[in-house]
Order: sequence, then structure tokens, then C-alpha cells
Amino acid sequence: MRPSGRALDQMRNISIEVDVTRHAEGSCMIRCGDTHVLCTASLEERVPPFLRNSGLGWVTAEYGMLPRATTTRMRREASAGKQSGRTQEIQRLIGRSLRAGIDRNALGERQITVDCDVIQADGGTRCASITGGWVALRLAVNALMKAGDIVTDPMVDPVAAVSCGIYAGQPVLDLDYPEDSEAGTDANFVMTGGGAMIEVQASAEGSTFSQDEFSAMLALAQKGVGELVDAQKAATA
Repeated sequence: MRPSGRALDQMRNISIEVDVTRHAEGSCMIRCGDTHVLCTASLEERVPPFLRNSGLGWVTAEYGMLPRATTTRMRREASAGKQSGRTQEIQRLIGRSLRAGIDRNALGERQITVDCDVIQADGGTRCASITGGWVALRLAVNALMKAGDIVTDPMVDPVAAVSCGIYAGQPVLDLDYPEDSEAGTDANFVMTGGGAMIEVQASAEGSTFSQDEFSAMLALAQKGVGELVDAQKAATA
């Protein structure tokens, strides 16, 4: 039995509310159970120096957690004067994932920055950030197309992410914090709506996992990403 009472292949309740901020070109609040992430996409008519005069656009991301996103207050990273290694790793993952779903030629020489701010954490914050980040990016691109700044839609395929793991000897989908903290294996799958894999992060936490167990987690991830993509499409329809 999972702590939440969910079936092994059951996702947490997913909701995506769009246009939640006034100023960002694209925004949403994604809620995956008790994990809540605010995602905003900001457009700039410039690119990093290494892309100037290339004709290519750029998508990047930043990630952070509010001090009381967790059970005890965390110190703001700004007050410490530097980002943690975890934060840097996650925001690079988000950026890589979102770039995999966009045609940078069609985007043109401009940059979209996706900010993912964790309001409340209960496991799977990086996955929720990627899934919600794609929605915010989709909305920002919609604004560009509506304004006539781009003609061809650069959004190639939806991008979503979900966690899986081996908990109490069973492969399970969409880990919440009690499962994540006790799982023998923890994995994150980033995939496109078409089923192509972008990135897989899997690690044993005290015990190894077999090829059959990995295959079982992959099958669960494919199911979960399919449900997330349906939620993304419904939110941006």
C-alpha cells in the first residue's frame, strides 16, 4: 500500500491554471498533488552572445524554492550569495528539456526565460517545473504568433516529466515526498508527447535495480507523461 493510498500506476491529482500573472508573456500554476509550482515565461528580443547573428533562438530556465516550500524554513539562496549545486542542476535540466521541444530556427533570434518558483514541495518539483514550464512557454509563443512576430509555430512537441521509483519492492508512478524519501530506486523521465525520451535520471538509493524493474518504471512513466500531456493540451487549448 502506498502512503497516499494510490494505485501503483496512479498519478497525483494534476491541475494547471494559466494566465496567473499579469506581466509575463506566459504563466501557469501547476499543482501535482501537494507540489505547487509557479511557472512564468519572459520574452526578450536578444540572445546570449554566443548566438548573436546566428538566427537561432534560445530557451533557458531558472528554478528556486520559497523558504517555506518545505516543512522547515530554508534560507534564501540570495542571502547565501550563491545557488546550491542542486538548484543549478535542476534549472539546467529544465532548460535542456524545454529546448528539446522547440525549433530554434523558427523561434528566431530571441530568448525566452522560463522561471519556475516552487511555492510548496511534496516531491517531484523538477518534474512539475518541466511540465508547467512547457505550458508557460507555449503561451509565450502563442503571444508571439498572435502579434505576427513569428509565422511558423516553433513548438515541435509537448514536453513533460514524471518521477517513478521502486517503493517497498514495487514500481510506482509519481512519487510524493514520503515515497521519494524511502524509495529504493528513484527515477525521473523527461519525454515528448510523441513518446521520445529527452532525459532519464535513475539512481539506486541503497539497493540496485534490475533491467525488468527499469522497464516497469519506463512503462509507468510513459503512462504518466501521456496524462500530463493531455493536461497541458487542455490548459492551452
